[in-house]
Amino acid sequence: MSDLVPGATPGRKRRWGLALLGIVSGTGLALSLGAAPFVAPALRRVCLPFVPASPAQVEVVLRLLKGRRGELVDIGSGDGRIVIAAAKQGFRAVGYELNPWLVWYARYKAWQEGVHHNTRFYISDLWKVDFSEYNNVVIFGVPQMMKSLEEKLQSELKSSARVVACRFSFPNWTAVRESGKGIDTAWLYDAKSFKTTGKKS
Repeated sequence: MSDLVPGATPGRKRRWGLALLGIVSGTGLALSLGAAPFVAPALRRVCLPFVPASPAQVEVVLRLLKGRRGELVDIGSGDGRIVIAAAKQGFRAVGYELNPWLVWYARYKAWQEGVHHNTRFYISDLWKVDFSEYNNVVIFGVPQMMKSLEEKLQSELKSSARVVACRFSFPNWTAVRESGKGIDTAWLYDAKSFKTTGKKS
């Protein structure tokens, strides 16, 4: 008994098979390319997942940096809400984020909020960035990265810098102030303190 559809020829069946294979392959490739920016960070040694900052967390960060001015950097800036909020408070704010989709979205939101002239967003791995030019640093980290980031910032930042760590504190630094509750807790660190500690050790 023939497997062919009635009236179909072997050549036509072969062409339909190739067309179906092309569609499936193309769809798979498109999905792979679309998912790559989200999957790639998870394949790195330390994964920094995107968890949007709550309005309370944004408020805590700005409260801890009240009275400060100049350049501010958000390490792992996600959708840009900390950077945008800081720009509205007079900071020249910069965000570094590995996920290009989030960077493009953040740039759009900054334009929409009217602060695109005072904000910049870069697609970059935080471990490849020199943060020495920044006096105000914000980080939403994970426990696995805090010790390594502590060492990096201690070696790069000037003594005039202040660092705000959200959700998780640094393991060896002593915070000069703490604000917020639960997951909205943030710690403020003065570089004068940890730079001195670093020289003694």
